[in-house]
Amino acid sequence: MAYGDGCSLPLPLPDGSLFLGFDCSTQSLKATVLDASLAIVAHDAVHFDSELPHYGTEGGVRRDAAEPGRIVSPPLMWAEALDLLLRRLKPRVDYGRVAAVSGSAQQHGSVYWGRGAGAALASLDPAWGLAPQLAGAFAAPESPVWMDSSTTAQCREVEAALGGALALARMTGCRAHERCTGPQIRKMFQMRRGIYDGTERISLVSSFMASLLIGGYACIDQTDGAGMNLMDIETRQLRQDALEATAPDLDVKIGKLAPAHAIAGTLAPYFVQRFQFTSNCLVVQWSGDNPNSLAGLTLSNPGDLAISLGTSDTVFGVTDVPEPSLDGNILPNPVDPSTYMVMLCYKNGSLTREDIRDRYAEKSWDVFNNLLEQTDPLNGGKLGFYYKEHEILPPLPGYYRPCISFPILSSCHRSHHVLIYVPSRVSPLHC
Repeated sequence: MAYGDGCSLPLPLPDGSLFLGFDCSTQSLKATVLDASLAIVAHDAVHFDSELPHYGTEGGVRRDAAEPGRIVSPPLMWAEALDLLLRRLKPRVDYGRVAAVSGSAQQHGSVYWGRGAGAALASLDPAWGLAPQLAGAFAAPESPVWMDSSTTAQCREVEAALGGALALARMTGCRAHERCTGPQIRKMFQMRRGIYDGTERISLVSSFMASLLIGGYACIDQTDGAGMNLMDIETRQLRQDALEATAPDLDVKIGKLAPAHAIAGTLAPYFVQRFQFTSNCLVVQWSGDNPNSLAGLTLSNPGDLAISLGTSDTVFGVTDVPEPSLDGNILPNPVDPSTYMVMLCYKNGSLTREDIRDRYAEKSWDVFNNLLEQTDPLNGGKLGFYYKEHEILPPLPGYYRPCISFPILSSCHRSHHVLIYVPSRVSPLHC
Protein backbone atom coordinates (compact mmCIF):
# COMPACT_ATOMS: atom_id res chain seq x y z
CA MET A 1 0.00 0.00 0.00
CA ALA A 2 1.29 3.47 -0.81
CA TYR A 3 0.56 7.12 -0.32
CA GLY A 4 -0.79 9.10 -3.23
CA ASP A 5 2.69 10.68 -3.55
CA GLY A 6 4.39 7.28 -3.59
CA CYS A 7 5.45 7.01 0.06
CA SER A 8 5.35 3.53 1.54
CA LEU A 9 3.20 2.32 4.39
CA PRO A 10 5.47 1.85 7.44
CA LEU A 11 5.70 -1.83 8.34
CA PRO A 12 5.68 -3.62 10.68
CA LEU A 13 3.05 -1.78 12.68
CA PRO A 14 3.55 -1.32 16.44
CA ASP A 15 2.33 -4.12 18.69
CA GLY A 16 -1.17 -3.52 19.96
CA SER A 17 -2.18 -1.40 16.97
CA LEU A 18 -5.88 -0.65 16.52
CA PHE A 19 -7.80 0.21 13.37
CA LEU A 20 -10.80 2.53 13.20
CA GLY A 21 -13.41 2.14 10.50
CA PHE A 22 -16.48 4.29 9.80
CA ASP A 23 -19.62 3.84 7.76
CA CYS A 24 -21.44 7.05 6.81
CA SER A 25 -24.73 5.61 5.60
CA THR A 26 -27.97 7.36 4.72
CA GLN A 27 -29.43 7.10 8.22
CA SER A 28 -26.43 7.00 10.58
CA LEU A 29 -22.69 7.22 11.10
CA LYS A 30 -21.22 4.04 12.61
CA ALA A 31 -17.73 3.29 13.91
CA THR A 32 -15.97 0.01 14.66
CA VAL A 33 -12.54 -0.38 16.27
CA LEU A 34 -10.63 -3.58 15.47
CA ASP A 35 -7.37 -5.02 16.73
CA ALA A 36 -4.76 -6.71 14.53
CA SER A 37 -6.62 -10.04 14.70
CA LEU A 38 -9.82 -8.30 13.49
CA ALA A 39 -11.54 -8.72 16.86
CA ILE A 40 -14.00 -5.92 17.67
CA VAL A 41 -12.69 -3.67 20.44
CA ALA A 42 -15.50 -1.10 20.41
CA HIS A 43 -18.51 -0.12 18.34
CA ASP A 44 -20.93 2.81 18.38
CA ALA A 45 -23.24 4.81 16.11
CA VAL A 46 -24.94 8.18 15.76
CA HIS A 47 -28.46 8.06 14.34
CA PHE A 48 -29.05 11.27 12.42
CA ASP A 49 -32.79 11.71 12.92
CA SER A 50 -32.92 11.04 16.65
CA GLU A 51 -29.52 12.30 17.83
CA LEU A 52 -29.10 15.32 15.54
CA PRO A 53 -32.76 16.40 15.19
CA HIS A 54 -31.87 20.05 14.55
CA TYR A 55 -31.02 19.11 10.96
CA GLY A 56 -34.63 18.14 10.32
CA THR A 57 -33.99 14.90 8.47
CA GLU A 58 -36.32 11.94 8.06
CA GLY A 59 -34.50 8.72 7.32
CA GLY A 60 -31.33 10.82 7.17
CA VAL A 61 -32.58 12.97 4.27
CA ARG A 62 -34.76 15.96 3.47
CA ARG A 63 -37.39 15.88 0.73
CA ASP A 64 -37.98 19.12 -1.13
CA ALA A 65 -41.74 19.78 -1.16
CA ALA A 66 -41.28 22.45 -3.84
CA GLU A 67 -39.40 20.15 -6.22
CA PRO A 68 -40.70 16.56 -6.45
CA GLY A 69 -37.93 13.98 -6.46
CA ARG A 70 -35.28 16.29 -4.99
CA ILE A 71 -33.78 14.54 -1.94
CA VAL A 72 -30.80 15.99 -0.07
CA SER A 73 -28.80 15.77 3.15
CA PRO A 74 -26.80 18.48 4.98
CA PRO A 75 -23.05 17.71 4.92
CA LEU A 76 -22.62 19.67 8.14
CA MET A 77 -24.68 16.92 9.82
CA TRP A 78 -22.13 14.30 8.79
CA ALA A 79 -19.31 16.45 10.19
CA GLU A 80 -21.09 16.95 13.52
CA ALA A 81 -21.82 13.22 13.71
CA LEU A 82 -18.10 12.48 13.27
CA ASP A 83 -17.17 14.76 16.16
CA LEU A 84 -19.92 13.32 18.37
CA LEU A 85 -18.99 9.72 17.60
CA LEU A 86 -15.30 10.25 18.36
CA ARG A 87 -16.18 11.89 21.69
CA ARG A 88 -18.45 8.99 22.54
CA LEU A 89 -15.82 6.34 21.77
CA LYS A 90 -12.95 8.09 23.53
CA PRO A 91 -13.52 6.65 27.05
CA ARG A 92 -13.37 3.12 25.59
CA VAL A 93 -10.57 3.46 23.03
CA ASP A 94 -6.96 4.51 23.38
CA TYR A 95 -6.73 6.60 20.22
CA GLY A 96 -2.95 6.69 20.59
CA ARG A 97 -2.91 3.04 19.51
CA VAL A 98 -4.92 3.61 16.31
CA ALA A 99 -2.58 3.07 13.37
CA ALA A 100 -5.02 3.72 10.53
CA VAL A 101 -8.50 5.11 9.88
CA SER A 102 -10.76 4.58 6.89
CA GLY A 103 -14.42 4.25 6.03
CA SER A 104 -17.26 3.76 3.62
CA ALA A 105 -20.07 6.12 2.68
CA GLN A 106 -23.32 6.18 0.79
CA GLN A 107 -22.50 6.45 -2.90
CA HIS A 108 -23.33 9.26 -5.35
CA GLY A 109 -23.93 12.15 -2.92
CA SER A 110 -22.15 15.34 -4.04
CA VAL A 111 -20.75 17.94 -1.61
CA TYR A 112 -20.04 21.49 -2.83
CA TRP A 113 -17.23 23.15 -0.87
CA GLY A 114 -17.24 26.96 -1.03
CA ARG A 115 -14.29 29.19 -1.75
CA GLY A 116 -11.81 29.18 1.10
CA ALA A 117 -13.03 25.84 2.45
CA GLY A 118 -9.66 24.19 1.88
CA ALA A 119 -8.00 26.81 4.09
CA ALA A 120 -10.72 26.32 6.72
CA LEU A 121 -10.10 22.57 6.77
CA ALA A 122 -6.38 23.14 7.28
CA SER A 123 -6.83 25.53 10.22
CA LEU A 124 -9.44 23.84 12.44
CA ASP A 125 -9.20 24.77 16.12
CA PRO A 126 -9.19 21.65 18.36
CA ALA A 127 -10.91 23.60 21.13
CA TRP A 128 -14.11 23.70 19.07
CA GLY A 129 -16.29 21.13 17.31
CA LEU A 130 -16.33 20.65 13.56
CA ALA A 131 -19.84 21.94 12.92
CA PRO A 132 -19.44 25.54 14.15
CA GLN A 133 -16.13 25.91 12.32
CA LEU A 134 -17.41 24.52 9.00
CA ALA A 135 -20.85 26.12 8.99
CA GLY A 136 -19.77 28.61 6.34
CA ALA A 137 -17.56 26.25 4.34
CA PHE A 138 -20.15 25.07 1.81
CA ALA A 139 -21.27 26.68 -1.41
CA ALA A 140 -24.44 24.59 -1.07
CA PRO A 141 -25.71 23.73 2.43
CA GLU A 142 -27.37 20.57 1.12
CA SER A 143 -25.99 17.64 -0.85
CA PRO A 144 -28.07 15.78 -3.44
CA VAL A 145 -27.86 12.10 -2.44
CA TRP A 146 -28.38 8.76 -4.13
CA MET A 147 -32.16 8.88 -3.52
CA ASP A 148 -32.53 12.04 -5.61
CA SER A 149 -34.58 11.50 -8.78
CA SER A 150 -34.88 15.09 -10.02
CA THR A 151 -32.19 15.00 -12.72
CA THR A 152 -33.93 13.09 -15.53
CA ALA A 153 -33.48 15.96 -18.02
CA GLN A 154 -29.78 16.22 -17.23
CA CYS A 155 -29.35 12.44 -17.61
CA ARG A 156 -30.80 12.52 -21.11
CA GLU A 157 -28.66 15.54 -22.05
CA VAL A 158 -25.44 13.83 -20.94
CA GLU A 159 -26.35 10.62 -22.75
CA ALA A 160 -27.19 12.50 -25.96
CA ALA A 161 -23.91 14.42 -25.86
CA LEU A 162 -21.87 11.22 -25.57
CA GLY A 163 -23.58 9.06 -28.17
CA GLY A 164 -26.49 7.56 -26.25
CA ALA A 165 -27.15 5.63 -23.07
CA LEU A 166 -25.33 2.44 -24.07
CA ALA A 167 -22.31 4.36 -25.37
CA LEU A 168 -22.09 6.21 -22.05
CA ALA A 169 -22.38 2.92 -20.16
CA ARG A 170 -19.52 1.44 -22.18
CA MET A 171 -17.38 4.52 -21.46
CA THR A 172 -18.12 5.08 -17.78
CA GLY A 173 -19.63 1.81 -16.50
CA CYS A 174 -23.30 2.82 -16.41
CA ARG A 175 -25.86 4.89 -18.23
CA ALA A 176 -26.86 8.24 -16.70
CA HIS A 177 -29.05 7.33 -13.73
CA GLU A 178 -30.67 10.14 -11.74
CA ARG A 179 -28.58 9.30 -8.70
CA CYS A 180 -25.27 9.62 -10.56
CA THR A 181 -23.07 12.52 -9.55
CA GLY A 182 -22.46 13.88 -13.05
CA PRO A 183 -26.13 14.69 -13.72
CA GLN A 184 -26.41 16.10 -10.19
CA ILE A 185 -23.51 18.44 -10.94
CA ARG A 186 -24.98 19.42 -14.31
CA LYS A 187 -28.28 20.32 -12.66
CA MET A 188 -26.42 22.42 -10.08
CA PHE A 189 -24.63 24.24 -12.92
CA GLN A 190 -27.86 24.82 -14.84
CA MET A 191 -30.30 25.61 -12.02
CA ARG A 192 -28.04 27.09 -9.31
CA ARG A 193 -25.25 28.69 -11.30
CA GLY A 194 -24.16 30.92 -8.42
CA ILE A 195 -23.53 27.88 -6.23
CA TYR A 196 -21.61 26.11 -8.98
CA ASP A 197 -19.44 29.15 -9.72
CA GLY A 198 -18.77 29.58 -5.99
CA THR A 199 -17.67 25.97 -5.57
CA GLU A 200 -13.98 25.42 -4.87
CA ARG A 201 -14.11 21.61 -4.79
CA ILE A 202 -16.73 18.91 -5.30
CA SER A 203 -16.46 15.82 -3.11
CA LEU A 204 -18.40 12.60 -2.92
CA VAL A 205 -19.63 11.72 0.56
CA SER A 206 -16.71 9.29 0.89
CA SER A 207 -14.02 11.82 -0.06
CA PHE A 208 -15.80 14.49 2.01
CA MET A 209 -15.39 12.40 5.16
CA ALA A 210 -11.77 11.64 4.31
CA SER A 211 -11.19 15.37 3.75
CA LEU A 212 -12.38 16.11 7.27
CA LEU A 213 -9.91 13.59 8.65
CA ILE A 214 -6.81 14.78 6.76
CA GLY A 215 -7.59 18.50 7.03
CA GLY A 216 -7.56 19.06 3.28
CA TYR A 217 -9.21 17.88 0.09
CA ALA A 218 -8.97 14.10 -0.27
CA CYS A 219 -9.09 12.53 -3.72
CA ILE A 220 -12.22 10.80 -4.92
CA ASP A 221 -11.36 7.12 -5.10
CA GLN A 222 -11.71 5.38 -8.45
CA THR A 223 -14.24 2.81 -7.29
CA ASP A 224 -16.71 5.30 -5.84
CA GLY A 225 -15.84 7.68 -8.68
CA ALA A 226 -17.13 5.15 -11.21
CA GLY A 227 -20.65 6.21 -10.19
CA MET A 228 -20.23 9.74 -11.53
CA ASN A 229 -20.59 9.13 -15.32
CA LEU A 230 -17.31 11.03 -15.55
CA MET A 231 -14.59 8.38 -15.24
CA ASP A 232 -13.35 6.08 -18.00
CA ILE A 233 -13.96 2.59 -16.65
CA GLU A 234 -10.86 1.19 -18.38
CA THR A 235 -8.26 3.89 -17.71
CA ARG A 236 -9.85 4.90 -14.36
CA GLN A 237 -9.22 8.55 -15.16
CA LEU A 238 -11.65 11.39 -15.78
CA ARG A 239 -12.87 11.62 -19.39
CA GLN A 240 -12.58 15.08 -20.92
CA ASP A 241 -15.63 14.59 -23.16
CA ALA A 242 -17.77 13.54 -20.18
CA LEU A 243 -16.55 16.53 -18.17
CA GLU A 244 -17.38 18.93 -21.00
CA ALA A 245 -20.84 17.40 -21.44
CA THR A 246 -21.55 17.99 -17.74
CA ALA A 247 -20.29 21.46 -16.74
CA PRO A 248 -17.39 23.87 -17.46
CA ASP A 249 -14.11 23.79 -15.52
CA LEU A 250 -15.24 20.59 -13.83
CA ASP A 251 -11.83 18.89 -13.82
CA VAL A 252 -10.51 21.62 -11.49
CA LYS A 253 -13.44 21.26 -9.12
CA ILE A 254 -13.18 17.46 -8.92
CA GLY A 255 -9.40 17.09 -8.77
CA LYS A 256 -7.51 13.84 -9.18
CA LEU A 257 -8.77 10.30 -8.62
CA ALA A 258 -6.95 7.72 -6.50
CA PRO A 259 -7.10 3.93 -6.04
CA ALA A 260 -9.43 2.78 -3.27
CA HIS A 261 -6.52 1.27 -1.33
CA ALA A 262 -4.26 4.35 -1.45
CA ILE A 263 -3.30 6.45 1.57
CA ALA A 264 -5.08 9.82 1.58
CA GLY A 265 -2.68 11.27 4.16
CA THR A 266 -2.14 11.39 7.89
CA LEU A 267 -4.70 12.44 10.47
CA ALA A 268 -5.06 16.23 10.74
CA PRO A 269 -3.61 18.04 13.79
CA TYR A 270 -7.20 18.84 14.81
CA PHE A 271 -7.87 15.17 15.65
CA VAL A 272 -4.40 14.61 17.09
CA GLN A 273 -4.84 17.43 19.59
CA ARG A 274 -8.57 17.11 20.26
CA PHE A 275 -8.70 13.31 20.69
CA GLN A 276 -5.03 12.35 21.26
CA PHE A 277 -4.44 10.30 18.12
CA THR A 278 -0.80 9.98 17.05
CA SER A 279 0.45 12.37 14.38
CA ASN A 280 1.44 9.46 12.11
CA CYS A 281 -2.01 7.81 12.14
CA LEU A 282 -2.83 7.02 8.50
CA VAL A 283 -6.06 7.83 6.70
CA VAL A 284 -6.78 5.31 3.96
CA GLN A 285 -9.00 6.43 1.07
CA TRP A 286 -12.69 6.10 1.85
CA SER A 287 -14.86 4.39 -0.75
CA GLY A 288 -18.52 3.65 -1.38
CA ASP A 289 -20.54 1.40 0.90
CA ASN A 290 -21.24 -1.20 -1.77
CA PRO A 291 -17.61 -1.58 -2.95
CA ASN A 292 -16.52 -1.86 0.68
CA SER A 293 -19.19 -4.49 1.25
CA LEU A 294 -17.68 -6.49 -1.60
CA ALA A 295 -14.26 -6.16 0.04
CA GLY A 296 -15.57 -6.96 3.52
CA LEU A 297 -17.38 -10.08 2.32
CA THR A 298 -14.11 -11.16 0.63
CA LEU A 299 -15.71 -11.71 -2.76
CA SER A 300 -12.63 -12.43 -4.85
CA ASN A 301 -13.35 -14.87 -7.67
CA PRO A 302 -15.24 -14.04 -10.88
CA GLY A 303 -18.79 -15.28 -10.37
CA ASP A 304 -18.88 -14.59 -6.61
CA LEU A 305 -22.18 -12.88 -5.79
CA ALA A 306 -23.70 -11.17 -2.73
CA ILE A 307 -27.00 -9.53 -1.81
CA SER A 308 -27.11 -6.52 0.50
CA LEU A 309 -30.43 -5.50 2.09
CA GLY A 310 -30.06 -1.96 3.40
CA THR A 311 -31.49 1.51 2.82
CA SER A 312 -31.04 0.49 -0.79
CA ASP A 313 -30.96 -3.15 -1.83
CA THR A 314 -28.07 -4.21 -4.03
CA VAL A 315 -26.88 -7.32 -5.81
CA PHE A 316 -23.17 -7.29 -6.59
CA GLY A 317 -20.38 -9.59 -7.63
CA VAL A 318 -16.99 -9.96 -9.31
CA THR A 319 -16.23 -10.32 -13.02
CA ASP A 320 -13.11 -10.31 -15.14
CA VAL A 321 -15.08 -9.61 -18.33
CA PRO A 322 -17.02 -6.37 -17.87
CA GLU A 323 -20.06 -6.01 -20.13
CA PRO A 324 -21.71 -2.63 -19.44
CA SER A 325 -25.47 -2.57 -19.95
CA LEU A 326 -28.39 -0.17 -19.53
CA ASP A 327 -29.40 -1.63 -16.18
CA GLY A 328 -26.47 -2.16 -13.84
CA ASN A 329 -23.14 -0.61 -12.89
CA ILE A 330 -19.58 -1.64 -13.63
CA LEU A 331 -17.03 -0.40 -11.07
CA PRO A 332 -13.36 -1.15 -10.46
CA ASN A 333 -12.85 -3.87 -7.88
CA PRO A 334 -11.61 -1.96 -4.80
CA VAL A 335 -9.09 -4.66 -3.82
CA ASP A 336 -8.14 -6.34 -7.12
CA PRO A 337 -7.18 -4.04 -10.02
CA SER A 338 -7.43 -6.94 -12.49
CA THR A 339 -11.18 -7.49 -12.01
CA TYR A 340 -14.35 -5.46 -11.81
CA MET A 341 -17.40 -5.16 -9.60
CA VAL A 342 -20.85 -5.52 -11.17
CA MET A 343 -23.90 -4.19 -9.33
CA LEU A 344 -27.66 -3.76 -9.55
CA CYS A 345 -29.21 -1.17 -7.23
CA TYR A 346 -32.81 -0.94 -6.02
CA LYS A 347 -33.89 2.21 -4.19
CA ASN A 348 -36.84 0.75 -2.25
CA GLY A 349 -35.01 -1.11 0.50
CA SER A 350 -35.24 -0.87 4.27
CA LEU A 351 -37.13 2.44 4.38
CA THR A 352 -39.90 0.95 2.24
CA ARG A 353 -39.98 -2.21 4.33
CA GLU A 354 -40.18 -0.12 7.49
CA ASP A 355 -43.02 1.93 5.98
CA ILE A 356 -45.05 -1.23 5.32
CA ARG A 357 -44.27 -2.46 8.84
CA ASP A 358 -45.37 0.86 10.35
CA ARG A 359 -48.61 0.97 8.35
CA TYR A 360 -49.77 -2.60 8.73
CA ALA A 361 -47.87 -4.23 11.62
CA GLU A 362 -48.15 -1.70 14.46
CA LYS A 363 -44.58 -0.47 13.82
CA SER A 364 -43.26 -3.76 15.20
CA TRP A 365 -41.15 -6.40 13.49
CA ASP A 366 -42.44 -8.91 16.06
CA VAL A 367 -46.02 -8.24 14.93
CA PHE A 368 -44.86 -8.40 11.30
CA ASN A 369 -43.17 -11.76 11.90
CA ASN A 370 -46.23 -13.15 13.68
CA LEU A 371 -48.40 -12.20 10.72
CA LEU A 372 -45.88 -13.75 8.39
CA GLU A 373 -45.92 -17.02 10.32
CA GLN A 374 -49.72 -17.12 10.13
CA THR A 375 -49.66 -16.86 6.33
CA ASP A 376 -49.53 -19.97 4.16
CA PRO A 377 -46.08 -20.57 2.66
CA LEU A 378 -45.59 -19.00 -0.79
CA ASN A 379 -48.74 -16.89 -0.28
CA GLY A 380 -50.70 -18.70 -2.98
CA GLY A 381 -48.09 -17.81 -5.60
CA LYS A 382 -48.57 -14.05 -5.14
CA LEU A 383 -45.77 -11.52 -4.69
CA GLY A 384 -46.16 -7.84 -3.84
CA PHE A 385 -43.76 -5.15 -5.05
CA TYR A 386 -43.72 -1.94 -3.00
CA TYR A 387 -42.22 1.30 -4.29
CA LYS A 388 -42.33 4.13 -1.79
CA GLU A 389 -39.69 6.05 -3.73
CA HIS A 390 -39.16 6.48 -7.46
CA GLU A 391 -37.55 3.14 -8.31
CA ILE A 392 -34.33 2.70 -10.27
CA LEU A 393 -34.85 -0.85 -11.57
CA PRO A 394 -37.32 -0.92 -13.18
CA PRO A 395 -37.86 2.86 -13.48
CA LEU A 396 -41.25 3.34 -11.81
CA PRO A 397 -42.83 6.11 -9.73
CA GLY A 398 -43.22 5.90 -5.97
CA TYR A 399 -46.30 4.58 -4.18
CA TYR A 400 -46.69 1.88 -6.82
CA ARG A 401 -47.79 -1.45 -5.39
CA PRO A 402 -48.61 -4.16 -7.94
CA CYS A 403 -49.45 -7.72 -6.94
CA ILE A 404 -48.61 -10.48 -9.39
CA SER A 405 -49.21 -14.23 -9.44
CA PHE A 406 -46.25 -16.45 -10.31
CA PRO A 407 -46.22 -20.17 -11.02
CA ILE A 408 -44.23 -22.18 -8.49
CA LEU A 409 -40.92 -23.32 -9.94
CA SER A 410 -40.13 -26.94 -9.08
CA SER A 411 -36.50 -26.82 -10.13
CA CYS A 412 -33.91 -24.42 -11.46
CA HIS A 413 -31.11 -25.57 -13.77
CA ARG A 414 -27.69 -24.01 -13.06
CA SER A 415 -29.20 -20.88 -11.55
CA HIS A 416 -30.12 -19.41 -8.21
CA HIS A 417 -33.27 -17.50 -7.33
CA VAL A 418 -34.00 -15.22 -4.41
CA LEU A 419 -37.62 -14.52 -3.47
CA ILE A 420 -38.59 -11.61 -1.24
CA TYR A 421 -41.90 -12.55 0.28
CA VAL A 422 -44.55 -10.12 1.54
CA PRO A 423 -47.44 -11.79 3.44
CA SER A 424 -50.98 -11.04 2.32
CA ARG A 425 -52.08 -10.26 5.88
CA VAL A 426 -49.67 -7.34 6.00
CA SER A 427 -50.54 -6.07 2.53
CA PRO A 428 -53.36 -3.68 1.66
CA LEU A 429 -53.72 -5.41 -1.70
CA HIS A 430 -56.54 -7.75 -2.67
CA CYS A 431 -55.47 -9.77 -5.66
